[in-house]
Amino acid sequence: MEYVFAFLVGGGICAVGQLLIDKTKLTPARILTGFVVAGVVLTAVGLYEPLVEFAGAGASVPISGFGYLMADGVKKAVEAEGAFGILSGPLTAAAGGIAAAVTLSLIAAIFSKPVDKS
Repeated sequence: MEYVFAFLVGGGICAVGQLLIDKTKLTPARILTGFVVAGVVLTAVGLYEPLVEFAGAGASVPISGFGYLMADGVKKAVEAEGAFGILSGPLTAAAGGIAAAVTLSLIAAIFSKPVDKS
């Protein structure tokens, strides 16, 4: 059942994003940042962590999970380091994902052939 819950929650998050693309004039960049901010806000009010515990990767893999990851990193770092944790927490929590994205993007750029769009 864990897989079913992950599929339903992750699919629901993605369906909301698709509805926003189809039914509003919001740009994909605004939708993306909206999901990240929603993940931070839902974490701050205590609603996103139970969703992650319930759905696992279905809630932590979509972009709103990045907001959750950063907010959770801030919370843990502030408890451990004080006010300095506001800056160091999200960077420490998301360092692995950011490093992987940059590294894999570099590898893709090295091995890809540029195409003229004209």
